[in-house]
Amino acid sequence: MISDSMARILRVLQPTEGSDTIADVVTAAGARAMGVDGLAVSLVTEGDLAELLWCSDATTRRFEDLQFTLGQGPGPDAIRTGAMVWAPDLAQVPLARWPALVMEAPALDTRAVFCFPMSIGAINVGVLTAVRRTPGPMTAQQTDDATILAAALTARCLGSSTPQPGTPFPADSPHSLQHAVVHQATGMLSVQLALTLPQALLRLRAHAYGSGRSITDISQDVVDRRLHLDPGGNSTPPTAEDKD
Repeated sequence: MISDSMARILRVLQPTEGSDTIADVVTAAGARAMGVDGLAVSLVTEGDLAELLWCSDATTRRFEDLQFTLGQGPGPDAIRTGAMVWAPDLAQVPLARWPALVMEAPALDTRAVFCFPMSIGAINVGVLTAVRRTPGPMTAQQTDDATILAAALTARCLGSSTPQPGTPFPADSPHSLQHAVVHQATGMLSVQLALTLPQALLRLRAHAYGSGRSITDISQDVVDRRLHLDPGGNSTPPTAEDKD
């Protein structure tokens, strides 16, 4: 059974409502109803990557960027398994589960993460991620609300008003994926270093992790030709030839 607060949110999540309204409802009212500090909605693209679509706040964005950079965490696991993945206390997660994430987590404000897959049968649409700054599990009511919200978002994403996974749309669209620059940098790096796209993405992730910066920032530098990654794994400023 869902709460009255979530019932009101679901009434707004109708096909007649615009995308801006949806984003506001999901990230603000949804977070309040679920007793968390932030929400993120990500869509699945090629290669089962979680592309950030909506995000409520800087704390949640930093956690999502870290998961995307490392390629590990509750979000990627929820996409891979199609099941809920919870980390009610990141400080208690075994190192073997998400090694790099567990090592980086103490530097974040995030203390608890709850990921709910957005799927219908074998169709994997995305993941709803709830972030809290204090540890502890969700209540049964909050879990019910999150589950029904994920289902409603799935239906919305499979409808005509929200782009489906893998569907191209303009960069200035309100639906634009926030990691689009990563795909552009991956393609550039693939050509420059004669790598497959997965290998190029791995190189970007490795450099981002090693430099302590987000993969989005590293990718923007590659696209803007402020950063050049060579075949040996080193980074250098671009040459005059690179800039041409």
